[in-house]
Amino acid sequence: MGAAALALCAALASAVTVAPTPARAADTVRGLQWYLDYLKIPAAHQITKGAGVVVAVVDTGVEASHPDLRGQVLAGHGTNAMAASDGRRDDDKVKGHGTSMAGIVAGRGGGAMHQLGIAPAAKILPVSMSDRFNDQDLVLGIRWAADNGADVINVSIGGGNRTASPEVVDAVNYALSKDAVVVASAGNLEQGDRQVTSPASIPGVIAVSGFDKRGGFFAGSVQGPETVIASPMESIISPAPKAVSPNGYSVGSGTSSAAAIISGVVALIRAKYPKLDAPNVISRLIETARDAGPAGRDPQFGFGRVDPVAALTRSVPAVTANPLLQGEAAGPTRPGGATRPGDDDGPAVEFGVSNKTGAIVQAGLCIGVPIIGLIVLFVVLRRRKRRTTPAAVGPYPGAPGVPPPGWPATQPPPAGYGPPQQPVPGYGPPPGQPVPGYGPPPGQPGPGYPPGHPVQGYPPAPTAPATPPAGSGWPGSGPPSPGPHQQQ
Repeated sequence: MGAAALALCAALASAVTVAPTPARAADTVRGLQWYLDYLKIPAAHQITKGAGVVVAVVDTGVEASHPDLRGQVLAGHGTNAMAASDGRRDDDKVKGHGTSMAGIVAGRGGGAMHQLGIAPAAKILPVSMSDRFNDQDLVLGIRWAADNGADVINVSIGGGNRTASPEVVDAVNYALSKDAVVVASAGNLEQGDRQVTSPASIPGVIAVSGFDKRGGFFAGSVQGPETVIASPMESIISPAPKAVSPNGYSVGSGTSSAAAIISGVVALIRAKYPKLDAPNVISRLIETARDAGPAGRDPQFGFGRVDPVAALTRSVPAVTANPLLQGEAAGPTRPGGATRPGDDDGPAVEFGVSNKTGAIVQAGLCIGVPIIGLIVLFVVLRRRKRRTTPAAVGPYPGAPGVPPPGWPATQPPPAGYGPPQQPVPGYGPPPGQPVPGYGPPPGQPGPGYPPGHPVQGYPPAPTAPATPPAGSGWPGSGPPSPGPHQQQ
């Protein structure tokens, strides 16, 4: 292994205490990819690795010469004179943002010291806006990607504002009309974002928030009603140009990385189900997400934590339109009427039919049972009325108005009427109870960090305060400019 590869994460040894990982050395790139194991990506790769799918990365360009991206990057496009004309150069000299996003999506792997992407057989279509983001370049980039074969469009940048310009909305709608799936990062508090930013806030876009190594909502992630799904966000390792990080890797915590992971999962779905259109791909992603937070869609997790294996294997009802455009209210019911795994909104007794005769019998039961119930109720009420109606007092037992000896003062309720509010057996765990067997046990840290190697971008910067710091400059000393910016 080269000295640059072995130089990974030296400064972390004294700052981080972790449990040993006997199954795999923690001082490797793969050892730092905790999210691959959390999401069961090795099992997903037994089904598909994303072959035949093109993921556009609308960002700062992609360093196509990085060892983990060789052969993965197609000839792309630059949206302005400052950008690489084919997108195959990363113009971000501080973070190498576009390269990092591309590596998370489609790093080719090849050993413990190389980045393994979520969809390593997919191809990256780089769309470079250099490092100067503005709405005009974003519009050109999204439209160009949609016109040039992108199955998935990853936008790990945000506009600083919740409301998107009409031009950006039109570009997103154009991409959706071309059957592309658009994925965007929700935003980061550290950068001054306080609500889901554009283009993630646009209806129809998969807006991605983040969770930590234990599956809890990450404190630095933006939240809001536009959130669609949550993805790993904490301490994500990714490739970086040598000009940014001599060892070729960096670690950061941001919804940019969370969005790139979701773009990789969407690529896996499109590879496994090549005949599905974009609305059904989106439906499969959110239908199979694991609910988290309050039941149903919520501002932190959206429809839940992403579950790649379930998205590739579970039966999901077909839809005829993008479920994110249907105006569904937040609740336990999924778009299209399906319910979350574990929900039980159906009847306690269900009749199945396989032929017309069965259908007739079922219809007869549906009509007859209520009628019989009404008749029985009528008879019971009539008997009660007779027993409780007062009458004239007679002179001897058995005469009108004189009950026989031993007759109880009050009648017991009819047999079979159990106590009120009796729980029905078999109705699943109470709300908020975690699903057994998913993710790391509570309190258990993720894989360890290697001793002896500095990694650019780590440890993550502390979570920004509730209000942006004072000052006029940005980033770092005040609120962001209204134009787009990277989402870490």
